[in-house]
Amino acid sequence: MLLKDLAEFCDDYLRIGEFSDYCPNGLQVEAGERVEHLVCGVTASLALIEAAAAAGADTLLVHHGYFWKGEAQPLVGAKGRRVRALIDNGISLLAYHLPLDVHPEVGNNSQLASVMGWPLDSRFGEQDLVCAGQLQTPCSLAELAADLEQKLGIAPRVVDGGDHAVQSLAWCTGAAQGFIEAAAARGVDAFVSGEISEPTFHAAREQGLHYLAAGHHATERYGVMALAAEIERRFGIRQQFIDIPNPV
Repeated sequence: MLLKDLAEFCDDYLRIGEFSDYCPNGLQVEAGERVEHLVCGVTASLALIEAAAAAGADTLLVHHGYFWKGEAQPLVGAKGRRVRALIDNGISLLAYHLPLDVHPEVGNNSQLASVMGWPLDSRFGEQDLVCAGQLQTPCSLAELAADLEQKLGIAPRVVDGGDHAVQSLAWCTGAAQGFIEAAAARGVDAFVSGEISEPTFHAAREQGLHYLAAGHHATERYGVMALAAEIERRFGIRQQFIDIPNPV
């Protein structure tokens, strides 16, 4: 398959033109013309690039790519080494950020709901980034934390917002702790995201909202996996997920 055709499919499928993002979405580094072996992962780190090269990949699909707003643009230092490793190994880079968070089928938030068995009833917040649902059976905060640890493989950091059970739930993968006010205004019992900041603890406690930070990396593995599986289903492209463990 031609690289340009794959990039065009992903751009259209994820509706990248509808998003105001912090980085360019789509083809970020072009190192060849064809796609025969696709590796997907969360972040285009040097470790992932080297693992993709060892696997014989010609294309890398990630959630966290390069060229973020506010960062230095010269391809020097660590950034230069990453881009050089891609080009030297003939690996092109495709990266999708917010479009891959929000997509109703392969998006990180939809996929996290699928992994956890949560009903996705509604979306809210900036660009509909936050999801919400009503659990069929209420659970305790400890039970929710244990379920996250069992299914994601990481113990969440937990803020106890009171003695209430959890039935209504909101979630947004990654560094979405800033949505805690919107989640509280929604009236949910608990909010799950990837990261936690110092103010998050106080905001959760003072608003009577349970908060669980289940890992930025851990909550965002599933979107790229689902997108790569969709590419394989449609185009027969060989694909594999390579996980570079990250406790954050």
